[in-house]
Amino acid sequence: MYFTDRGIEELVERRGQEQVSIEWLAERLRDFVDLNPEFETPIERLAVHLARLDDEED
Repeated sequence: MYFTDRGIEELVERRGQEQVSIEWLAERLRDFVDLNPEFETPIERLAVHLARLDDEED
């Protein structure tokens, strides 16, 4: 188990039943980077990964 799995598990436990839009998620990611600019690169990589998921399946 990776260290980040704990945060992912907490997210699922607390908010797993919610449905959110990609626009809402993008705004939260922007907010996070504004507060934590040192995480700009990992957040950018996550966003690109999520954006291109369908490309990988083809």
